[in-house]
Amino acid sequence: MNSEIEETKGIKAMMILEIVGKPPEHLVETLENLIKNIDEEKGVSVREKKIKEPVIIKNKKTGEENKDGFYTTFAEIEVEVEEITYLAMLMFKYMPAHIEVIEPELIILSNTGWGDILSELTRRLHGYDEVARIVQAEKAILEEKLREVLSGKKKEEKEE
Repeated sequence: MNSEIEETKGIKAMMILEIVGKPPEHLVETLENLIKNIDEEKGVSVREKKIKEPVIIKNKKTGEENKDGFYTTFAEIEVEVEEITYLAMLMFKYMPAHIEVIEPELIILSNTGWGDILSELTRRLHGYDEVARIVQAEKAILEEKLREVLSGKKKEEKEE
């Protein structure tokens, strides 16, 4: 890489964090805590935040409120990160519903920066794959135990 060209610093982005749950006060409190945690991340500064009031989730077809009383809300957060890699780490850690780079228009990233981002992505994907494999194995065990229980009940019913 040409020694005169430097990686882009001071990147501003908008993130949207969505949350579902109950009670509604808990949703706002949870978003406040998430935003506080984001602001405490290395190389990250929260510049602006807007948390919308929770609304009860309605059935899209009928328009009726859900029977479980679940609410949804979201927060719009403007952040400034020292480097694009910090923005990528926020994405992996907090999984926002939406993320948009506000400025600059053009971001310069070295091959080392790309390597860091791609390595983190690979690490996370391997972690998710491991969890999926464990869940599949546990599901197979549970299904086998359920078959054993059900076949035992069928034998008991025949004996009666």
